[in-house]
Amino acid sequence: MLTAETITDPSDERIGDYRALTDVELRTRWEPPNGLFIGEGELVIRRALRAGYRLRSVLIDAKRVGQLDDLELHDAPVYAGDQATLESITGFHVHRGVLASFHRKPDLTAAEVLATARRVAVLEDVNNHTNVGAIFRGAAALGMDAVLLSPSCADPLYRRSVRVSMGEVFAIPYARIEPWPDGLAAVRAAGLTLLAMTPAPDAVPIQTLTAGQRERTALLLGAEGPGLSAKALDASDVRVVIPMRNGVDSLNVAAAAAVAFWELCR
Repeated sequence: MLTAETITDPSDERIGDYRALTDVELRTRWEPPNGLFIGEGELVIRRALRAGYRLRSVLIDAKRVGQLDDLELHDAPVYAGDQATLESITGFHVHRGVLASFHRKPDLTAAEVLATARRVAVLEDVNNHTNVGAIFRGAAALGMDAVLLSPSCADPLYRRSVRVSMGEVFAIPYARIEPWPDGLAAVRAAGLTLLAMTPAPDAVPIQTLTAGQRERTALLLGAEGPGLSAKALDASDVRVVIPMRNGVDSLNVAAAAAVAFWELCR
């Protein structure tokens, strides 16, 4: 049976990892430098453990302690409190009932990711955590091998990214490309064709790519609104577009990514 230590004081130092989880700026300054991230919900926590992430602690609604009885927590402390206490600690209603703090793994390099990947998503300036999480979920579901991120992209292990991905960020290797965009040369050197997603007039419909262009691909995706930078577009081999109908000019970047992933991996 899982045993938990009861928390009644939101300022208790033992649960410092979970304080002010809705403050993005604070969490960005706190989590990566301290080598941790927060998982929310039982499914996400189970997937993180299965992916080999080492648990630091668990914070759970006291009414739900029994639901984790089957997990091997490796002596990580479990703290339990009522919903009011959890909300005071985290800054939001913990409706999934359980949070966990994990140790991050050492960062992969772009070279390590490219060594075995055939199909890669490359994100430029995608700094919305929801979009990053959705892109990772689509990449895992539709057959992409890895994700590369420009230095300004949102953290894939931020709580919202992890939650939106349903824990699939743990299933897809990823790394940051630096310097940007000059580091894209390493992608081409690894034998991948750089495809830039853009509604530009010279873009070709993605479904018309040749077998050679599809064989090993790196799909460049830009931020919502501005899209890819001129330098990223210039670094690409082929500009591609998803044909639109009914006067719609574009899709949300996560939706566009999913359509493109399916097309490249079919």
